[in-house]
Amino acid sequence: MSNEGAAPASGWARQPDHVGITVSDLDRSVDFWTRLTGGKLLTRRLLDGAHIGELVGYAGQRIEIALVELPGELVLELLRYVDRDEDAYEPGTAHPGNVHMCFLVEDLHWSWAHAIECGAEPASDEPVRVPVGPQTGAYVAYLQTPDGVAIELRQPPPDQ
Repeated sequence: MSNEGAAPASGWARQPDHVGITVSDLDRSVDFWTRLTGGKLLTRRLLDGAHIGELVGYAGQRIEIALVELPGELVLELLRYVDRDEDAYEPGTAHPGNVHMCFLVEDLHWSWAHAIECGAEPASDEPVRVPVGPQTGAYVAYLQTPDGVAIELRQPPPDQ
């Protein structure tokens, strides 16, 4: 049974509010994301109410967060779990559950070099030019943040 084309339930959501990423080092992550995107740190605080552990499924958990406003008014919530020391996910976009953030850019080669300068690790030796199809002439690149989050940079074809 497919729900393809089905409208969402009435009142399900108004709009996206933010994207959250769990990080191992909040200072490094704030620095990375603000330098990479030119984003603005909105707030940084410790969430330590009794409800926090209940909310995330870890009793007694405290979470240090930083909210960074990215271009386009998207808010990025960076979270560091204070009372847990978990291993990072295995990096790589092929792993089920992997999520990536895509940024449209005007000059992919400059943006790619800038991301690397900020601490991102490229997945390829250089940006890839799309050779065929509706995106012919576009440039695309994948990189990973210091915490292993995948970033896609995309420069549309010249005619778009």
